[in-house]
Amino acid sequence: MIYSTATVPVNPEGEVPLTRAQAWAGLVLKARDAREFLPPDLCTKCDVVEEGATHIVREATIAGQDLREIICFEPERKVTFFQATGPREGAIINELFEDASGQLQLRFYGYLGLRGKPPGGAEERAEQALLDSDAGYRGALASTLKRTRALLAQRQL
Repeated sequence: MIYSTATVPVNPEGEVPLTRAQAWAGLVLKARDAREFLPPDLCTKCDVVEEGATHIVREATIAGQDLREIICFEPERKVTFFQATGPREGAIINELFEDASGQLQLRFYGYLGLRGKPPGGAEERAEQALLDSDAGYRGALASTLKRTRALLAQRQL
């Protein structure tokens, strides 16, 4: 089993501040189409194929791997990506929260396994290392906030 987590401040020193509503809007846009929110060329396809009142289903190609995700929304709080098909199974969560000092934070955490691979095996350990690295989900959080700020500056948020 892979467990990975990363937390970044939504409003680090020197950046244009985002409100919770603006950060949330960015997370929803990323769920609907991740291509512009993830590092360049990481996501090459992202299509919403089903919509409900509290969720969407998307088919995407991320890091060269095709996947289908059921994405559930808890407004202005949490987006949960359930890995329905693809190399991983489990859930990835993006959560907005205030820390003890009242500062808005964006946290990623995921509980994942690799389909068809032995638990705790070499492939799973390599995936764990990637997810925990700066090139993993910490980088995805940073690029999400960067794109959200760009959309705000362009008055598209």
